[in-house]
Amino acid sequence: MRTLLLCLSIVYLQIGVAQSTPDSLTFPASWAGNWTGTLEIFSGKGKVQSVEMTIEIHKIDTSKEGRYTFGLVYGSKEQDWRPYELVPVAPERGLWKVDEKNSIAMESYLYGPKLLCWFVVQGSRILCTYEKTGADTLVFEVLSGPEKEISSTGNTKQGEEDIPEVRTYPFGVFQRALLRR
Repeated sequence: MRTLLLCLSIVYLQIGVAQSTPDSLTFPASWAGNWTGTLEIFSGKGKVQSVEMTIEIHKIDTSKEGRYTFGLVYGSKEQDWRPYELVPVAPERGLWKVDEKNSIAMESYLYGPKLLCWFVVQGSRILCTYEKTGADTLVFEVLSGPEKEISSTGNTKQGEEDIPEVRTYPFGVFQRALLRR
């Protein structure tokens, strides 16, 4: 239990520090541009596929709300183009939404140089991260796997200490791209 509390304390401390970093204050303007590179897709057996990708982030001139395009292109726009938008919700708290323009809008969180979006779709847990690692570099990652837990441990007592239940979930795919503006 002490380990869990220590981990949670560290996470909350990191969240507070991350929200006060200078890059958080200039997002998404400092991220504007076309970011291109190769998305590598991995399973437990190694790399299974590579595809060119682009992330397009541009201010929408007609937006009074501070919206930006947040388009994802896999291969080419003819092959797979996702013309999403980035919508400010509470930027001072790092809260944004990625609007897929089809009734799906997912909360996303900017902590320091990283934009995070965690969701479940069709039985899969998916964590998407976008991290600005330099003035002209952005790392895009996707971690996904089934929503159903693979194991559950703990949930017992050791001496006087109550041990919490800990559930683990399997991974199915890991995707990573180093993108350059």
